[in-house]
Amino acid sequence: MSFFAHPTAVIDEGCQIGDGTKVWHFSHIMPGAVMGKNCNLGQNVMIGPNVILGENVRIQNNVSVYEGVVCEDDVFLGPSVVLTNVINPRSAVSRKAEFKSTIIRKGATIGANATIVCGNEIGAYSFIGAGAVVTKSVKPYALMVGNPAIQTGWMSENGQKLQFNHGEAICIETGQKYILSNDQITRVA
Repeated sequence: MSFFAHPTAVIDEGCQIGDGTKVWHFSHIMPGAVMGKNCNLGQNVMIGPNVILGENVRIQNNVSVYEGVVCEDDVFLGPSVVLTNVINPRSAVSRKAEFKSTIIRKGATIGANATIVCGNEIGAYSFIGAGAVVTKSVKPYALMVGNPAIQTGWMSENGQKLQFNHGEAICIETGQKYILSNDQITRVA
């Protein structure tokens, strides 16, 4: 085994787990799930059937990742993040044929207790604030907060809030330069 699984973790047959990945206490990985290298699943995490996690994905405690979710490389899901896969659930009505996918692009961060309504795309390097409720797709690098979530700014690839002056911003942590044009961000250096 080239990954670590705590003895209380349940890992079903038919899933793939990359080298260096860690699966902690009371977590459950279901059949068909694919996880890349160097992921870290905290306590009480459920990875549903056919979920895809890229490399270096960090999922904090008490998160259920349901079928239909794809997390690209370097995604961070904070404690108790809620992901859905059905728009109109009812206990008495089976809607397994109606699962909607949620794509979380490279480097995105979703803060503690945020809710992501299914059928949306979370853009690369976007930052969803703690407790936000995302009801629509999110642009790359966008900072989203509130219920329903609204965009209040832009974030760098290192998670620093960008301050634009004449359409340009510099990440205070890395010195990387970003250009804002037509409500789109491009990293140029």
